Amino acid sequence: MKNIRFREWGIESSRYWGLLAILAGVIALAGVAWVYMEHNGHWVTGMDNHVVWGMPHVFAVFLIVAASGALNVASIGSVFGKKVYKPLAPLSGLLAITLLLGGLMVLVLDLGRPDRLIVAMTNYNFKSIFAWNIYLYNGFLAIVIVYLWTMMDKKMGGYTKAVGTFAFVWRIALTTGTGSIFGFIVARQGYDAAVYAPMFIVMSFAFGLAIYLLVLNFAFNWDKREFGDYLFNRLKNLLGIFVAGSLYFVIAYHLTNLYGTENHEYEAFILMNGGIYTAMFWIGQIFIGALLPLGIIYHPSLGQSRGAVTAAAIMVILGGLATMYVVIIGGQAFPMAMFPGKEIIDSTFYDGGVSPYAPSLPEITLGIGGVATALLMTFVGIRVLKFLPTTLSDEALGKAE
Repeated sequence: MKNIRFREWGIESSRYWGLLAILAGVIALAGVAWVYMEHNGHWVTGMDNHVVWGMPHVFAVFLIVAASGALNVASIGSVFGKKVYKPLAPLSGLLAITLLLGGLMVLVLDLGRPDRLIVAMTNYNFKSIFAWNIYLYNGFLAIVIVYLWTMMDKKMGGYTKAVGTFAFVWRIALTTGTGSIFGFIVARQGYDAAVYAPMFIVMSFAFGLAIYLLVLNFAFNWDKREFGDYLFNRLKNLLGIFVAGSLYFVIAYHLTNLYGTENHEYEAFILMNGGIYTAMFWIGQIFIGALLPLGIIYHPSLGQSRGAVTAAAIMVILGGLATMYVVIIGGQAFPMAMFPGKEIIDSTFYDGGVSPYAPSLPEITLGIGGVATALLMTFVGIRVLKFLPTTLSDEALGKAE
C-alpha cells in the first residue's frame, strides 16, 4: 500500500478540452432551458398545481442521494479500516461534493424564483424537513472538504479516521433527511412512510457506487492506468449487495402498504394500472435497475466481464432515475383521499382523478445539465489536483485488507 502514489489526470490536452467542451455545451443548453422556463413561467413545463415537483426534482434528488452514497467508498477505507479502499478515498470525496452541487443547482433553478432561496436561508421553520436539509447539505459540503484535507495533507493524516467517522454519521443524517421529505408528507397516499428514510440510505449506496465505478473506470482507461481485477471485483460485488438491499426495501415498502386496506388503491395504481408509472416501476426500477444488474454481477461469466459490469452500473443509474420518477411524480399524480370512503362525482380540478403529467424538454434538459455540471467539476478536479492513484494493480495493492 505504501507504493501507491497519486497524480493529476494526465490525458492529452485535445481529448481533455474536447470532453470539457461537450459537457459545457450540455450545461449551456440547460442554461437556455432555465432561462426559457424562468421567463415564461412554469406553465410551459409539464408541471401544474398537483404535480409541482417534475423531472428537475427527479434528477436533483437522484444526484443528492448519489452524492451521499459516493462518499461510502472513502468511509469503508478510513472508518471501517479496509485498507485496500484507501487509494479510492480522494475521488470518493470529490464525487460526493460535485454530485451534491450538481443536484442543488438543479433544485435551486427549478424553484421558479431562485432569489427566494434567500428567504429559505434566513427564515427557518424547524417543523419543516426542508429547513433541516439546508443545514444538512451545507454541513455535508464543509465536512467533506475537511475530510479531503485530512486525506491529502500528510500533516493532517492523524485526523482522517475521526473526521471520516463524523462525515459518515452526517451523510447518514443527510440521506435520512432527504428520504424523510417524502416520509413526513401525510397529504399524499404514496408518501407518509417511515421506511423511506432507510430505503433512501441503502439506495444511496447503490447509486453512488455505480457512478463512482463508472467514473473511476473511465478515468483510468482514458489515462491508461492499471485497474486490477481484485479491487474491481470487490467494488462489483459490493454494488451487487447494495442493489439487493435496495430491492429488499422496495419489496418491504410495498408489502407493508398492501397490508393496510387504505393503501390498496395506491398500490394498484403503481403495480397494476398506473400506465407510465407501472411501466417505470416494473421495467425501469425492478427489471433494469435491480434484477438485470444482479443477474449480470453474479453470473459466472458475465460477472467477470468489465464491459458487462459497466453496463450493469449504467442500468443501476437508469433504474435509480426510474425509482425517483415513480416515487416523486407517481406519488403526486395519484389523487389525494379528500373524503375517505366517498367517491367524488363532479370536480373541475382533477379531484379524485390521476393528475396528467408529461415531462417537457426544458425540464429534462435542466436535469441533464445538473449531471453534466457534476461531471465537469469532477474532471476539472482530477485534472488539477492529485485525486487519482497512479495504479490500482493487484501487485501494488498487495491484496491488502
